[in-house]
Amino acid sequence: MNHSASSTSRQGIGLPIAGFSLPLARNQELAANVTLEEVLAGRKGALVVFWSGICAHCVRYDEYFNSFAATHPDVGFAAIASRLNETQAQMRQAIEERHLGFPVLLDADGAVARQFYAQQTPRCYLISAERTLIYRGAIDNFKMPGDPEYLEYLEPAIRSFLAGEPVARPETASFGCAIANVYYQLPKQL
Repeated sequence: MNHSASSTSRQGIGLPIAGFSLPLARNQELAANVTLEEVLAGRKGALVVFWSGICAHCVRYDEYFNSFAATHPDVGFAAIASRLNETQAQMRQAIEERHLGFPVLLDADGAVARQFYAQQTPRCYLISAERTLIYRGAIDNFKMPGDPEYLEYLEPAIRSFLAGEPVARPETASFGCAIANVYYQLPKQL
């Protein structure tokens, strides 16, 4: 697996984002290995989402991710599966059973997640064609769209970005399943 790192040692809004080259979790229309440059090719930007087939929070966004390419043809899309201890078989099963049509890239050792400072799934990164970070965070506030307290975060950022306007809220807190296992083994009682 080839990971290409950015020359910057930190990540921030308006700064260059690290590149990647990762294999697809299943055979799709893209090449066997996909780079950030390929996701961006011919588009104004890209949305990279750290994703997991076994994360209950990601399931909520299946329809959104499946329709993303049709809704935003000028924005490339890739989901990166970085959750440690999630097997390729589990990912493929989720893709098949849930009829997921978006590209899922495999980051088996979590190196790209670490480069992006992603700690949970789903976590979104909106990136310009020049590989500049535009937005980082959650899709919404995890309320249902009919809820009076529902707030979209990602869609307004995409609209502003595509209109050439500054993104009003370029960063939001994420929630979801941990990429790295947060559980630990307790020592046996003596």
